[in-house]
Amino acid sequence: MTDSSIQNPGFRWLLLWVLALLVAVPLGGQAASPDPTGPQAVPGPSAIGNYLAGRHADAQRDRASAAVYLGVALREIPDAPDLLRRTMVLMAMEQKFDEAVDLSERLLARKPKEPMAHLILAVDAFRREDWKLLERRLTTQPENGLSGLVAPLLRAWALVARKKYDLGLKALKPLDGNAGSQGFFDMHSALINDLAGRAKAAEAGFGKIIEAEAKFNAKKPKHETVRNFRLVQHFGQFYERLGKESEARALYDRFVADVPGTTLLKRAYGRLENRAKPLPLMRDARSGAAEALFSIADFFRSQRGLETALVISQIAIWLKPQFPIAQMLVGRILDADQRYAAANAIYAAIGTGSAFRISADLRRAQNLNSLKQTEAAIGLLKDLAARLPKDPQPLSTLGDLLRRHERWEEAIEVYTGAMARVGTIEKRHWRMLYTRGIVFERAKRWPDAEKDFLKALEFEPDQPYVLNYLGYSWVDRGVHLDRALDMIIKAVKLRPNDGYIIDSLGWVYYRLGNYKKAVLELERAVQIRPEDPIINDHLGDGYWRVGRKLEARFQWQRALSLEPTDEVAEAVRKKLKEGLPPAKPVGVPDAAGEAATPDKT
Repeated sequence: MTDSSIQNPGFRWLLLWVLALLVAVPLGGQAASPDPTGPQAVPGPSAIGNYLAGRHADAQRDRASAAVYLGVALREIPDAPDLLRRTMVLMAMEQKFDEAVDLSERLLARKPKEPMAHLILAVDAFRREDWKLLERRLTTQPENGLSGLVAPLLRAWALVARKKYDLGLKALKPLDGNAGSQGFFDMHSALINDLAGRAKAAEAGFGKIIEAEAKFNAKKPKHETVRNFRLVQHFGQFYERLGKESEARALYDRFVADVPGTTLLKRAYGRLENRAKPLPLMRDARSGAAEALFSIADFFRSQRGLETALVISQIAIWLKPQFPIAQMLVGRILDADQRYAAANAIYAAIGTGSAFRISADLRRAQNLNSLKQTEAAIGLLKDLAARLPKDPQPLSTLGDLLRRHERWEEAIEVYTGAMARVGTIEKRHWRMLYTRGIVFERAKRWPDAEKDFLKALEFEPDQPYVLNYLGYSWVDRGVHLDRALDMIIKAVKLRPNDGYIIDSLGWVYYRLGNYKKAVLELERAVQIRPEDPIINDHLGDGYWRVGRKLEARFQWQRALSLEPTDEVAEAVRKKLKEGLPPAKPVGVPDAAGEAATPDKT
């Protein structure tokens, strides 16, 4: 290998690529952490080490550290287009747009059709209101894919910024008549007409979209479904501004019927009660362009393109910093990456007057719990419950948190408080009954638990999780055995691939003494949930009862290796040492009428 070959940029990039395949650990500086409160990325002196550290951090979804490492590596290897593109994307993800703009220009010099680089530079021109530069950016980018969607929308809103409303509507025409872009055309035509003060045209446009949404999402013959909250928000506030309160209320009521318990319309209903008119959601062309970017990001999210959705959402927020619905989307994607502290910083930045503030605080509490800041999460939820004295959701969320931490009595009190806020318990509240029933059962208050489970089944007789929990509990207590077995068999039919419910059926057969059937079901459950210590323990018990004692010990050992609770681990160790005692059969018919023998050990 010669010195000249090492100096060749293409060869250096090939060398890095080979090393990336061979080396599985980062060679940069200090280990990265997805939590901004933890250890931070500290680049090392080696370009190769920083590159590999960046790739490792990126693979771990620690985008902040990846941006640092790859940014440093790029200084040493400036001519590697793939590294250039990835660093540009990471900088946009982290809202480091000064760097992203520079990298976009460098990338387009090497790859002229790169759509994300074109998008970043076009939005940069829009932000600076350099309309000639924007038009030049839009005409030099590809005409299809992401760019084909972005160009008409940004061009239209740039014209609107100069009060050229008709030309703006004309600029949207490439999106009209195409199934993939028709929704963008309809929505932004209505928004432009609204901003132009053309109420009749705007109302017709919004109505067309609502009708299309209802037909697309309707699931019940006489129920029009409107799931798109942003559309409901735009159209509802449009009605409110026109003084058409009854039309706005009808639209909101349709959304609430489709999404029971939503907190998103609390402020809207408050305005209607007080006859207060809202300000427009979009007051200028910049807001319209940001709305377009959010719509595109949300489309990618719906197609599971979460990384693309995150980048475009961040670009939308760059264009419009106070943009709650885009901030919520960014937070949710960060949640999915387990970047809970970063997500909470986004949620905390959402204004207190936003319809999304309650949802943001609920998510903040859940993330604090994930960060092991449980008491802070509890405090936030209690504060939210105090600020919303009629809303059951903060208490219901707090009950779920306490239940996960096995604080049974506290959870019972909180769930009961949430139900008191509901008032009349209806079919849609079955889950509250179910979760409180679980907590009652864990707190050894079985009569109260049974009452909640039975009431939940009155509302939802085919709910598999309630059928499973109640049926299993009855068998465990040796009561209502025939009905219990029927309920669990029904639950399995409803959820044939749920390992936990199949485990319940196997364990019920075991408790009834039908060990052969028990083993068949428990083997199925282990195949679906091989990582669960309880299911492996159950299968070990089943094997022991049918005489497969070597396999039983193997399953018990495996259960121990899966980190069970201390109580389960102690019981398993005792079985490994002593085996199981003889069964104590009691004749009980199973679902097929065969003699069954419950095991009471």
